[in-house]
Amino acid sequence: MSYAHWETVPTRWKDNDVYGHVNNVVHYTFMDTVINNWLINEGGLDIHEGEVIGLCVESHCNYHASLTFPESAAVGLRVGHLGNSSVRYEVGIHRADRSELIAEGHFVHVFVDRTTRRPVPLQDPLRAALTRLRVAP
Repeated sequence: MSYAHWETVPTRWKDNDVYGHVNNVVHYTFMDTVINNWLINEGGLDIHEGEVIGLCVESHCNYHASLTFPESAAVGLRVGHLGNSSVRYEVGIHRADRSELIAEGHFVHVFVDRTTRRPVPLQDPLRAALTRLRVAP
């Protein structure tokens, strides 16, 4: 699978569980981190003061292999669907050298007015940044 953006995310000591591997909830943290880094750095999303915020309305992850601290993960990000006020991200978590797929999932944001929590249309530069994450099948 191809991704429009890659980011390296380190594991932390506390990410390992009693079974000796990175716990499943950490994979969602990886997804959330890479997505929000993109939204803030590339899309100009102001998470503290902006009128628009993104709410997660759906997430899913399939697990294929394990990571263990102190490994880092190479996280690939792309947009699978871009709607009027929503976006479905597709995320692949790989070994740092991208040799093995560890987990893959999706994450859906609906962008809403911070005060009313009602959906709002995506505006530039956010829409432009998300459009750059589209990858042809």
